[in-house]
Amino acid sequence: MSINPGAAEFPHRQIADQLRERIRRGDWGPGERLPSIPAIAEMFGVAKQTVQRTVDQLRVEGLLITKPGSGTYVRGTKRRLNRLSRGRYGGFRGYHADLAARYRQHLVEVGRAPAPAEVADAFGVRDGTELIVRRHVVRTEDVPVEVGASWFRVEDAAGTSLERREAFGRPLYQEAEEATGRRYASATDTLSARQPSREEAETLQIRPDTPVLHLLHVAFDASHKPVEVAQATWPGPMTTLTEEYKIPAPAADPEPDPGLVLG
Repeated sequence: MSINPGAAEFPHRQIADQLRERIRRGDWGPGERLPSIPAIAEMFGVAKQTVQRTVDQLRVEGLLITKPGSGTYVRGTKRRLNRLSRGRYGGFRGYHADLAARYRQHLVEVGRAPAPAEVADAFGVRDGTELIVRRHVVRTEDVPVEVGASWFRVEDAAGTSLERREAFGRPLYQEAEEATGRRYASATDTLSARQPSREEAETLQIRPDTPVLHLLHVAFDASHKPVEVAQATWPGPMTTLTEEYKIPAPAADPEPDPGLVLG
């Protein structure tokens, strides 16, 4: 492995290109530790500071994760998001035995908390209004890949199972429908990119300058009043969004009007 000193590309970016390619080839698999920074510096004949910049860049891209006192590891494959939040409802309404297991959510907090601005706006209440919140973390192979929360009005969920710190053996929306007596009829997903909060960066084990994808999911009842407002945040560089849909066939040409004379 070598770099071209005469190239316009900075040395740390040249090294990043080569390490990235080796990871793509499978020379280092998910969870495998890379050589130490001094060892990589010796491979390329550069200073350790140059390699540190390379590692920092690949960490921001989501390819590497550094474990203090242990080393630098390949983070793993990208997490695919299929159809935003539609997957949480399954392919059709009804009980899906494997849906809760596939979510792999770890409940970390249940209680009452002031509504953040975007949640308050979705419910149409003042910022800081007290709501019931259920916070979770999703892990894949013990790596955190999502932090999220589901919010409910106190008047809808007070004293119900939604306010208890317990996991359900079915999707949350089914528990919420039973607890609130309101049926989910439609939903809106809003996806945005931003910098993580300090807490999000710490939980997701990413650098503070790593962008995240943030989803605001608002579920409505038949009268278009919000039942649940959910938030989910993922490390942007290691998350892909896939949307599959059918493309309508062209409309058939209308039959000519028998009474119409074409000149």
